Amino acid sequence: MASESTAHTATSITDHLHEELLNSTDVEEFLDELARVSARNLSGSGDEVLCGIMLLRERKAAIVASSGPAAEAISQIEYQSSDSPGMAASEEQATVHASDLEQEDRWPEYAEAVLGHGIRSVLAIPFQLEGETKATLLLYSHRSGRFEGRILETAEDFVRQTSLALRLAVRFAHYSETAAHLRATLETRTVIDMAVGIIMAQNRCSQQEAFELLKAASSTRNSKLHSVAAAVVSALGQGPAQTHYDG
Repeated sequence: MASESTAHTATSITDHLHEELLNSTDVEEFLDELARVSARNLSGSGDEVLCGIMLLRERKAAIVASSGPAAEAISQIEYQSSDSPGMAASEEQATVHASDLEQEDRWPEYAEAVLGHGIRSVLAIPFQLEGETKATLLLYSHRSGRFEGRILETAEDFVRQTSLALRLAVRFAHYSETAAHLRATLETRTVIDMAVGIIMAQNRCSQQEAFELLKAASSTRNSKLHSVAAAVVSALGQGPAQTHYDG
C-alpha cells in the first residue's frame, strides 16, 4: 500500500507540473511553482523546508527561483557565492549535503552567511537535464541533520520525478526565445527594406545605391541601421512597419 500511495503522489505531482508548464508564461514562472511544490512535498508537519532552484544556461543569465521570500534570500547567497553546495552540486552533477553548517569547513564564507539566516542544514541535488544546461534543487532547514537517511533518498527521488518537466520547460523556453529572435530579425529586415524602397523612390536610384545611402547615414549619425531606417519610414508618415509572422 505504501508503494501505491507513493506512486500516486508522484503521478499527481507530475500531472500538476505538466499542467503548470502549459499555463506558465515563461521558465521563471514555472521554476517558482516547482520550488513551491518541492517545499510543500518535502516539508514535515511543523518542520518547514525552504526551497530554491538555480538554473544555469549557456550564454544566459542565471535564474534563481524560490518557494518564498526567506528561501529567496538564501538562494541569492548561494548564487552569489563562487563556493557553495549549490555550485558544487551543479559542477559535479552529484548530490551535496551539509548536515550541520556550524560544523562545516568546505564553504566557510557561505556557511557564515547562511547561518546568519538561521539555516543549519543544506541539501543540493542536480536535476537531470540536457546539454550544457544545469539546474539544482536547493533545500534548507533550520535544524541540523534534517536531510539524513530516508529524507535524502526521498528528495533525490523527487528530483528524478520532476526532471522531465524541467527539461520540457527549458526546451520550451529555448524555442520561445528562438522564435522571438527570429521575429525581431524579420521586423528589423522589414523596416530596412521599406526604408530602402523609400530612398529608391525619392532619389531614383538602385536598391544597392539606396542601401549604401542608408548605411552612410547610419555611420554619420552613429546610429544603428535599423534606427535610421525606422526614422526614414516614420518621416514618410507610414508609422511603425508591421511584420506578419506566425511564430
